Amino acid sequence: MFDVLSPTQRKYCMSRIQGNNTKPEVLLRKALWNKGLRYRLNYKITGKPDLVFPSKKVAVFVDGCFWHRCPDHYVSPKTRAQFWEAKIQGNVERDKKNNASLENAGWKVVRIWEHEINEDLDLCVTKIGELLKQKNLIG
Repeated sequence: MFDVLSPTQRKYCMSRIQGNNTKPEVLLRKALWNKGLRYRLNYKITGKPDLVFPSKKVAVFVDGCFWHRCPDHYVSPKTRAQFWEAKIQGNVERDKKNNASLENAGWKVVRIWEHEINEDLDLCVTKIGELLKQKNLIG
């Protein structure tokens, strides 16, 4: 099957896709900050986590349901299926590799799906807060 958009149109559409500061990511950050949980952005470690608690060695990723193949919401595109399968599979493999690398370096990795933030933001904040308490990382 061929692409219904011209190369110029497709390039424009793809350039509009945000890589950071997405709505779910910003919602989570604001909720964590309001709970007094202080994190860092743009922290230079493997995988470029969305937010990091550096002294506690906790990295948090907010994964989009499409881009990271959410088991609950991912639907394969009908057009250019082979391209998208390879692209999404590459993302999933990269996530696994980054998780392993961070864990081997002593980091705790937390991955939260965008739908989890949209459905129950408080639960996501609690999950991160409990992890930090469990590890005696915060008071």
